Amino acid sequence: MEEKRNLRKERIGVVTSNKMDKSIVVAQVTKVKHPLYGKFVLKTKKFVAHDETNDCNIGDTVRISETRPLSKSKCWRLVEILERAK
Repeated sequence: MEEKRNLRKERIGVVTSNKMDKSIVVAQVTKVKHPLYGKFVLKTKKFVAHDETNDCNIGDTVRISETRPLSKSKCWRLVEILERAK
């Protein structure tokens, strides 16, 4: 019987920090409708991701993928840089 490997989660976000060695902080912003008032509120989720080549800069749009835990807070890795900051 052939077993399929679970697909890893992927996120697209903007790099907010690259001050660490081989690590970046990626922020993903989503619009969520408030349950009572109906107003759309911006929710920000931050992910610490592994950047092996230290190639990312602040403001870059990147795709990250879930991976095994690499440290206390790092369990994502950089897949590709979609758009460079201007």
